[in-house]
Amino acid sequence: MSQSLPLLKSQNVKKKRTFSLIPPIFAKTRQILSSAFASVLSGVQTPIANIRTDVNIIFERDPAARNIWEILLCYPGLHALVLHRVSHWLYGRNISFFPRLLSHIGRLFTGIEIHPGATIGKGVFIDHGMGVVIGETAIVGDYCLIYQNATLGGTGKESGKRHPTLGSNVIVGAGAKVLGNICIGDRVRVGAGSIVLRDVPDDCTVVGVPGRIISRTGHGCPLEHLEHAKLPDVEAKVIRMLLDRIEKLEQQIQN
Repeated sequence: MSQSLPLLKSQNVKKKRTFSLIPPIFAKTRQILSSAFASVLSGVQTPIANIRTDVNIIFERDPAARNIWEILLCYPGLHALVLHRVSHWLYGRNISFFPRLLSHIGRLFTGIEIHPGATIGKGVFIDHGMGVVIGETAIVGDYCLIYQNATLGGTGKESGKRHPTLGSNVIVGAGAKVLGNICIGDRVRVGAGSIVLRDVPDDCTVVGVPGRIISRTGHGCPLEHLEHAKLPDVEAKVIRMLLDRIEKLEQQIQN
């Protein structure tokens, strides 16, 4: 008995020495804050990486880009995308007012209106950019090229998905309108001034009002091969065919 008492006392002493000085509620709060900070940090890393890709793609596609300072200070398309990356990140966390405010500020300084709810992939280049409108439920794939005065809009006041979805490596020419909940496939090229109202499969070229598919041979064609000056005039071609047909009928009647 005399030998067992000291052992019990020594065990009690050890338990007292290992007693934590931090209350359990503070320890739990610290774990919650650390996990929340880690999730926020991981969520911020993706927009930052996309911004880097947006800068690099300008060097690749615009021969007028000479240095990094010119791109950072003189390209409104990049400014609009940077503001959108931030506003979209806030919008995804159910913050209502500040994302729209950032979008309005971007429109004020760049002339480009992008709703915070729009999903834009990496490497997107908005060239010149004045007058570009991208709606709330629009989805823009990676490495798309959008020229000035283009619109990715809706066709009415319906709710839900009401704006177009663009695949990867899509070109939307100057003044083109892509309207409604339609899907534009990968590597599609929309000519300047066209109005697209229907789905377009991959590797096609669309021109006209309304947009018509004039080429399905664009497989593997890089973006810079879209030459707007060489796009065919579909309406003029149809009118020319009708005039030729009329001439042939007149000749048959005279003979």
